[in-house]
Amino acid sequence: MRETTPPPSAEHPARRLREAPGHCGEPPRYAPEWLRLREPADAAARARDLLDPLRIRLAGLPRRADGLVVHDVGCGTGSMGRWLAPLLDGAQHWVLHDRDPYLLRSAAVTAPRSAADGSRVTVETRRGDLARLTPDALTGAALVTASALLDVLTIEEVGTLAAACASAGCAALLTLSVAGRVDLTPAHPLDAEIAEAFNDHQRRTGLLGPDAVTAATEAFAAHGATVRTRPSPWRLGPGEAALTAQWLRGWAGAAVEQRPELRERAGRYLDERLASCAAGELRVVVHHTDLLAWGRPAGRTP
Repeated sequence: MRETTPPPSAEHPARRLREAPGHCGEPPRYAPEWLRLREPADAAARARDLLDPLRIRLAGLPRRADGLVVHDVGCGTGSMGRWLAPLLDGAQHWVLHDRDPYLLRSAAVTAPRSAADGSRVTVETRRGDLARLTPDALTGAALVTASALLDVLTIEEVGTLAAACASAGCAALLTLSVAGRVDLTPAHPLDAEIAEAFNDHQRRTGLLGPDAVTAATEAFAAHGATVRTRPSPWRLGPGEAALTAQWLRGWAGAAVEQRPELRERAGRYLDERLASCAAGELRVVVHHTDLLAWGRPAGRTP
């Protein structure tokens, strides 16, 4: 989601992939503090039952001297690598992609150095965007990963990503795409209207928003890939009050940006919800979906 004022969108740190290139001296577009705030919820939400089919796929691939090559697109501060690399066996080489040099530096410094079995994990960084993720750039890759990315892409960009992975013969693990559903307890009469306005906001300027996983499933399947999806909801309670408060501001802010006539009512709604959050009375489930796709490795025949 996107706010009209800081902090950055609670749902879309990967939106930086779509923004105009910045100058080296400008500050990061997405504060590392926000990405760190959401990292535990992201890690708890990702669908671990996709790991076994991923491990089976990776186990059958030839290994380079430096291990399996993983490209992390829109890596931010590197939370995907910190979560996944220690869950996989064998040496790994992670290639971290982001437009923001500050986030890339943070991701490289905090990257894990060992895999689940103690094998070495190495890292390199590449400053750039999704348009540069061509089949040539993915030569030798075993896996492409991303977090909170698909819903801020257009259908053409999703098609490009699926085609690049298919051509390179690598799998894709794309996590935490918004599903368009939010459950708040206790309920409020304005919940549904805010949610609908937020979903409309996600689809502005041709972005896929909550339709992203369906579009990606179709795009990968069109290239002969096997696709599996699993739910990966954030489950936020009193222990995640700081994250919930930031998320609420972004969620309501995007709804008002989409429908300005909501401003007064949404302001009162947000005040009530933030008070409930501070009192430890609010529970929120933000629904996401994880997607794993894999086809035939490059250079292999059926």
